[in-house]
Amino acid sequence: MFDIIGKRRWFYLLSLVLTIPGLFFILLTPVSSAGLQFTIDYTGGTKWEIRFQDPAVTPGQVKAVLASQGLEAVALSTSSGFIEIKTVALELPPQPSAEPSASLLPASASPGATGSAAPGPSASISASASPSVSPSVSPSSAPSPSASPGASASAGPSASPGASASPIAGTGGNTKLPTEGKLGEVTVALQAKLGPIAEQRTLTTIGAVVSSDLISQALVLILVGSIGILLWITYRFRDVKFGLTALIALVHDVIVVLGTFAILGTFFHVEIDALFVTAMLTVIGFSVHDTIVVFDRVRENKARHAGEPFDQIVNHSILQTFGRSIMTSLTVVLTLLALLLFGGAAISDFILALLIGIVSGTYSSIFVAAPLLVDWHLRDDRRHGRLTPERVQRVRRSAS
Repeated sequence: MFDIIGKRRWFYLLSLVLTIPGLFFILLTPVSSAGLQFTIDYTGGTKWEIRFQDPAVTPGQVKAVLASQGLEAVALSTSSGFIEIKTVALELPPQPSAEPSASLLPASASPGATGSAAPGPSASISASASPSVSPSVSPSSAPSPSASPGASASAGPSASPGASASPIAGTGGNTKLPTEGKLGEVTVALQAKLGPIAEQRTLTTIGAVVSSDLISQALVLILVGSIGILLWITYRFRDVKFGLTALIALVHDVIVVLGTFAILGTFFHVEIDALFVTAMLTVIGFSVHDTIVVFDRVRENKARHAGEPFDQIVNHSILQTFGRSIMTSLTVVLTLLALLLFGGAAISDFILALLIGIVSGTYSSIFVAAPLLVDWHLRDDRRHGRLTPERVQRVRRSAS
């Protein structure tokens, strides 16, 4: 019979090897550019989703064009053929002016309106008040249809200096690509290098206030979830030791996932997005599920084999649930591997976080939570003098 509890110090050492490097890079996050890298969901920035007429355009080509414009950006391809661009916050183009304001321009400039001192609204009031003025006003309002094309031409893409050399105006029916400011320059550069843009799906900018709210909400979600798990397991097993050791294993898994992404972010610029919080909550739930399976068997065997040493009861319980835990996790891991390989870049980081967290959760339930429960129980026995000399020697031999 394999003595997992007897070799628990080796598993503690392995856990330290897994968590300390990642924890070091996590602590570097607020003081340097290393550590966790966040997307614009948390730092603020501009998100732009476009689709080119040429389906062979890759996110790497888009990123290279943006880099030539002095913008550091992240470009990902989505399942619907769009390319999602995330970069620093850029000023969005102004909304087009309403049509009624353009129709007032000819009335103020028409020859028939010279008798009125005020343009626009005052002319319409004088016309309604005096019948003699109405014939002179009606000719002035007649040229308005002929003047409206000129107004639309001035508000259209052709008003941009660089747009006449690019196919911005003729791309898509409901596409409203930016033509002014830095975004207009980027649009011209993208179409000059990669061809016309067929469609624009979204163009939004997230501010710093929204991003800080997202961070605080994510922390609250994880904190409330962890406290709820601690209280429920303590109530379920009628012992705070079960709840606290399960919480320590949970924190172990969170550090492993965060630390891995901190290392990947430092060396490979892997970023954390809004889906990462969903992945962490899923990992927390899966980790606690495996831990409860082991603890529930410990409680059953403790009542069934009363009088046996607690470390032996826990070791038997681990071995009895080992196959079930491994098979359950293996089926999930195989599915996640398939998604990681064939699911596309849009969800790859989310799947990677789930994969790391579920493997770590299975490990911590067996090799961290249960051994910690044994050590805490033995410490209480020593403090209350419940250990016999023979049992003390056996515990020392198994721990060495």
